[in-house]
Amino acid sequence: MGKWGTTLYGFVEADIISDSTQSFNETAGNATIFKPDTYQGDHSRMQFGVRNSRIGFKLSAPEVGGVKASAVVEMDFLGTQPTNASEQAFFSSPLFRVRHFALKVETPVVDLLMGQYWQLFGWQSTFQPNTVQIQGVPGEVYSRGPQFRLSKTIKAGDAAFEVAVAASRPPQRNSGVPDGQAGLKFTHAGWKGVHTTGATGTAADGIGIGVSGVARRLILADFVAPVNDKTHRQGATGYGISVDGLIPVISGTVDHRANALSLTGSFVAGTGIADLYSGLTGGVAFPTLPNPDMIMPAPTYTADIDNGIVTFDSSGNMHTINWQSYIVGIQYYLPIIDGRTWVAANYSRMKSTNALRYTPAAGDAKIFDRSFWWDVNLFFDATKAVRFGAEYSSFNQTYGDGKDAKNERFQFSGFFIF
Repeated sequence: MGKWGTTLYGFVEADIISDSTQSFNETAGNATIFKPDTYQGDHSRMQFGVRNSRIGFKLSAPEVGGVKASAVVEMDFLGTQPTNASEQAFFSSPLFRVRHFALKVETPVVDLLMGQYWQLFGWQSTFQPNTVQIQGVPGEVYSRGPQFRLSKTIKAGDAAFEVAVAASRPPQRNSGVPDGQAGLKFTHAGWKGVHTTGATGTAADGIGIGVSGVARRLILADFVAPVNDKTHRQGATGYGISVDGLIPVISGTVDHRANALSLTGSFVAGTGIADLYSGLTGGVAFPTLPNPDMIMPAPTYTADIDNGIVTFDSSGNMHTINWQSYIVGIQYYLPIIDGRTWVAANYSRMKSTNALRYTPAAGDAKIFDRSFWWDVNLFFDATKAVRFGAEYSSFNQTYGDGKDAKNERFQFSGFFIF
């Protein structure tokens, strides 16, 4: 029967982060930036934290009849704090939260994954960029969720084709319909290079390209007051497609990285998919209900879905919000101490073709429909377990009133990787 297997992994992370505005916590993502000539937009912020530290276990059971069962249990300390949490409590007493809790059953016919794990859309985390900054960064699809996934990998020598379909947690449970996701990925192990995902996941990966898609049904009550069980409903379909790639230009191995060079890239287009990015709303919210009779208190519309995915126009018609994005990255391992020092840079752009269309003109100042972001990083592995990283990044957003908002970030981090 063999033995049960347990592997402990993770990292301890310590961050020093300086921002030119007071727009972000440690995880910036796609949150809105305060504009110039506002207090928060004209004053800086300094943060020291350990909340992105991570711990996980990989578990495996003895193989029985050609069936392999395994599980992953992974947590970090970036749990949502109460809005009234003190500064000391926020940073010094962070909340433990689930990242991955999933089981996998591999059979000769098909593989099954059940539980919370990376979304299939974007083939996460295979093509993620290398950055000191806590992911997901602007323009990067970055999301996990409870799901049921079936996949099959077909190998031919060094080449491998993987096809997968998944039913995933919908962004709106009251829609009554799960997200549908599907993808096809090609990799070739004969063409390998060094690739670091995030700040800690260094591995030798083969060239790869993935295509994936998502489709979802969204249903909301009519935009009228009061909302009750007799109110009519409106439906809309959200969808997206993602094309992702990893190209090892100059090969290398984990132990011999000198002169290794790799490129990553991702292009995404879709509508009603803002929640698949990190913290993306664009400032889009639900408009205020009309109140011609000046009823007091004024009627309110409470949506059973997060902001930024859909909204209503002035006639009360529901619309999904469109987003297009791309992110490209490069990482080069210097011929110093066998590649233990390396540089990485990333660039992303996002735009929405309709985020402003359904918003009264007075609200344009609160919504951005274009953004770009870039960063440069320097990493150094002092030992196999200890890594240091420094980053400069620039966040830029253009709002509906034509004004730009910018945040500059400097980050220095230390990692103990186990």
